[in-house]
Amino acid sequence: MSSLHLEPKKTALILIDLQNGIVAMPTAPYSGPEVVEKSRSLAEAFRAKGAPVVYVRVDMGDFMHLPADKSHRDPNAPPPPAILSEIAPEAGFQEGDLLITKRHWGAFAGTKLEEELRQRGIETIVLGGIATNFGVESTARQGTGLGFAFVLVEDACTSLEAHAHTFAFETIFPSLSRVRKTDEVIASLA
Repeated sequence: MSSLHLEPKKTALILIDLQNGIVAMPTAPYSGPEVVEKSRSLAEAFRAKGAPVVYVRVDMGDFMHLPADKSHRDPNAPPPPAILSEIAPEAGFQEGDLLITKRHWGAFAGTKLEEELRQRGIETIVLGGIATNFGVESTARQGTGLGFAFVLVEDACTSLEAHAHTFAFETIFPSLSRVRKTDEVIASLA
């Protein structure tokens, strides 16, 4: 594994779905609160270096329903309370951070995320959040297709099942990006 050096002026931190309705779900191999704690540490380090911090949430009341064999939610059910789509207070969102609202898994499709990053001169994205195989992986795949370099933070992500998280980090992400732990990413900002 090569050493990692991140240039704060060209690197953004993106945190996926650290919102009330998702952080509270049962996850593995890390709990939602564990991921929130790591993500908050990353956000503090990025802000201290003047690098952009982006929180992405899914609007659970306006989720795009597409034909699929397995739906995450009954499309005929009433919309969930808006509070479930709000960033969890413990995730550390601050004034000056960018908030992107999406309607499906990936953070780029149908949002202004790419435009916001390009305006800031961002070339590399450090990515964490919940869930590894849904919002995180979709965002990484979409973003690499747009030409962004990625660093996926293993201990700042989690999934619905540990084996799915492990598969992504051992099989998919090393071919798509660099994979590091929170402490390594923070040290690379020096």
